[in-house]
Amino acid sequence: MSAINKAFENAKGNLIPALKDCTAGEKVDYYNTWAKTYEEDVLALEYRAPCLAANIISSHFSGDREAAVVLDVACGTGLVAKQLKTHGFRKFVGVDASKAMLALARETGLYQELKQCMLGDYPLPVQLDSADVIVIVGALSAFTKVPVSVVREMCKAGKSGGYICMTTREGPANQEFKAALERELKKMEEEGLITCAEINHVKEFELGVLEEESGYVSGFVYLYKKV
Repeated sequence: MSAINKAFENAKGNLIPALKDCTAGEKVDYYNTWAKTYEEDVLALEYRAPCLAANIISSHFSGDREAAVVLDVACGTGLVAKQLKTHGFRKFVGVDASKAMLALARETGLYQELKQCMLGDYPLPVQLDSADVIVIVGALSAFTKVPVSVVREMCKAGKSGGYICMTTREGPANQEFKAALERELKKMEEEGLITCAEINHVKEFELGVLEEESGYVSGFVYLYKKV
């Protein structure tokens, strides 16, 4: 087995437990144990969502990037902030449920604030109308126990004219969640809360790990603007 294949199999073995059905608390416990190898594993899985999200935000954002406040929801170890830094963003507030992930995010030195919060159980622990950019990468899927209603919390935290960026994977196991997310976004548009800036369908989003998946799994990057 080549080193690349071995790294993929190791990463797959670490990811599969995170995809199993369990309580939200059990899910967080697993992420706490996974934190040490998380970045190494997602690299082996060719997980492109942080880069894709940063690119789409950068292509639309025209304000002062050094002064802009970025709210990184489900920030994990800080992969999205690292990508956005390369595009000139400098001020980051991170929120995550995992203490171990937050500890690693703190080590990056990129975040001015880091807060622990179980998404969906409590409101986001941030000021209303305070963020120029809000991003959630990797947490919106059928596997994470994060409800689609969190996008409304994110909208409340954003400034008028600010951007909200989200990602989700495709694949058979996530179709129902993806449909629910898109219904929620459409409803928020109809309520005059947000407008769609861009939706990007990415064929090679990440390598699939489930039995029914072969090769790359496609995914979506959504970018909306708060009215």
